[in-house]
Amino acid sequence: MENRTYHHGNLRAALVEAGVQLARTGGPSAVVLRAVSREAGVSHNAAYRHFADHQDLLAAVAARCMEQLGLLMIERTARVAPDEPVPRAWARLAAVGRAYIDFALTEHGWFRTAFSGATPHGGTPRGATHKDTTAGGPRPDDTGADPYALLGARLDELVRAGALPAERRPGAEYAAWSAVHGLAGLLVDGPLRDLPADQVQVAIETVLAAVARGL
Repeated sequence: MENRTYHHGNLRAALVEAGVQLARTGGPSAVVLRAVSREAGVSHNAAYRHFADHQDLLAAVAARCMEQLGLLMIERTARVAPDEPVPRAWARLAAVGRAYIDFALTEHGWFRTAFSGATPHGGTPRGATHKDTTAGGPRPDDTGADPYALLGARLDELVRAGALPAERRPGAEYAAWSAVHGLAGLLVDGPLRDLPADQVQVAIETVLAAVARGL
């Protein structure tokens, strides 16, 4: 069989990379061992030496998709221009929220795969902080490319800037994440999926403003 992806490197990483590419266009349903093996250019049996079953493979691919979301968040927050601490902290929080929704709108397959709920063999969830040697793009900061940790870092920044009282910080990520993820889901797979582009922007700004007011 001709090797198209795997040559002499890490076969597991090559299989995950193949799965990530399949997920990008086909979502979690496209990440199956036979298709990934074919894409990587190895036998189907070879994949079973690295993944116990389909869910094990999907969990690894989902972790990589989640990391892609985190890397976009990092990129967007890095673009925020220097400013006074308070407006800068709010702008960086908003950048994280917009990145999350933009990722859902532009990378449907990765977004659906990241939140597919897959767990590896044995049932221990693979967190978004998992690092794969094939990951590309800008390298994460000290929070890693874990979207949940990145959101938490932005909320902590608000506290340090004096924009969010410390006593209101615990649990704030639950409300912020739920609001943004809820809108993302409605826009991608829900009743808002046919919303005109200008109204999509109105919806995004409205939800982000509501999150800020709630904080």
